[in-house]
Amino acid sequence: MGSNTVHLLVVDAHAGAAPLPAHSHKAELRLAELLDEGGAIGPEGIDRLIATISGALLSAEDKGVQELLPFATSAVREASNVDEVIARVRAETGVDLVVLSGEEEARLTFLAARRWYGWSAGKLLLLDIGGGSLEVAYGIDEEPDAAVSLPLGAGRLTAGWLPGDPPDAADVRALRRHVRAQIAGTVGEFTRSGRPERVVATSKTFKQLARIAGAARSSEGAYVQRTLSRKSLEEWVPKLAAMTTEQRTTLPGVSEGRAPQLLAGALVAEGAMDLFAVDELEVCPWALREGVILRHLDHLPVR
Repeated sequence: MGSNTVHLLVVDAHAGAAPLPAHSHKAELRLAELLDEGGAIGPEGIDRLIATISGALLSAEDKGVQELLPFATSAVREASNVDEVIARVRAETGVDLVVLSGEEEARLTFLAARRWYGWSAGKLLLLDIGGGSLEVAYGIDEEPDAAVSLPLGAGRLTAGWLPGDPPDAADVRALRRHVRAQIAGTVGEFTRSGRPERVVATSKTFKQLARIAGAARSSEGAYVQRTLSRKSLEEWVPKLAAMTTEQRTTLPGVSEGRAPQLLAGALVAEGAMDLFAVDELEVCPWALREGVILRHLDHLPVR
């Protein structure tokens, strides 16, 4: 249960093997945008969440799922009524929802990236932009040496900082300053260990930014290398700022549901790449879901 979508990923997996995707069931709820003034997920939002979980459970049953690993990220984690949400989900669906901390998100996503690229990737810097938060992790092992989560998700920032369509130039500048100030406060924690040997990014935001900058489409498969350069991103940010949401939906790989958030996501990506002195990064096909699955499989006996 993310800040943008509720996503059921069905995998054929066992300890010692790669989790192979067999089925995907996804619904866009944008929970980060359903918080009321007090920071709570309102009754309508909880009802929609429960209905979506119920639909995912039916899909899981149809596909013969033997074990469910239900987890939620920042939108649920930071809701002022998180305990009520968890209790209602449990009472009405039977699902015991695990709410991950921001640091856990960063660490599990880093694990997925490390497993995808292997030890040969050396010192790895990971960036992940979700709907509610930005995760950054760095290290040479499977457990990162440093991991942080910042409230810089594309959905959160769009709702709080960019009300216009297209957004007002002053609002864009204000958001850019805010993003960079937040990221700058964490850079020292990562740079003291030296430059990374590989920089990777996960999340739909980075995938869409790479796609509009010329990367291969998703239909070409997970093993095609997809990169995003800071130079390309710097060229695209002013273009995205001048576009309406409808105009962004005409860009390659940009969905109608994600189009409103793309500018905010681009500002976060640009700020992170600039402040961490990243000229180019590679988009990793595996992310948080795979990290959760891999960590679970690590505790099962190998066949």
